[in-house]
Amino acid sequence: MLEQPLKFFVVFFVVVEPVSLIPLFTGLTAGATGQYKRRMALKAVSVSAVILLLFALGGAGFLTLMGISLEAFRIFGGLLLFLLALEMVFARESGARTSSSEAAESRRRADISVFPLAFPFIAGPGALATILLWFGPLHLAGQAALFGALLAAVAVVLAIALALMLLADPLMRVIGVTGANVAGRLLGVILGALAVQFVLDGLRQAFGVG
Repeated sequence: MLEQPLKFFVVFFVVVEPVSLIPLFTGLTAGATGQYKRRMALKAVSVSAVILLLFALGGAGFLTLMGISLEAFRIFGGLLLFLLALEMVFARESGARTSSSEAAESRRRADISVFPLAFPFIAGPGALATILLWFGPLHLAGQAALFGALLAAVAVVLAIALALMLLADPLMRVIGVTGANVAGRLLGVILGALAVQFVLDGLRQAFGVG
């Protein structure tokens, strides 16, 4: 019972990469008041929670409606997570999270909670793909306990992201940009291996191989 929620927690934590929010949040809120920073952090996490919950509840139904098999999405999701992993390992912007034009727009916006914090940085394509990959095969009626355990794991990751944003300034002084980048690279290696496993699992299921 605990194995799947723990594995999901690791995957989801690596995908969301809350540590990367520290330099991002510090840069976007430079010179702002403490009240503004708290409001943006709380709103970003709240909006992310709503988006992720909607995908957890209705994502599988949407795929069925569109005629997309879970195996096909598992393969695509694995490839998408692999791109995110490469971005983390090489510290490059692949566009999997946000484009240069989106980044420029985010610096001009007064309200940064929905864009770019909630989407695409917290509840971005990688996080949404992860939600669909794990929640898609579940049947809420028959697997309510596992469904709730996975939702609890999502809540823990979002709580960590909120705490790191609220403590971004002192944490930034301690770990610095280099520390955040090193942590991101290490997490990227783990995510890359997990992404390849998603693709292999999807190919096995699609072709009916053991």
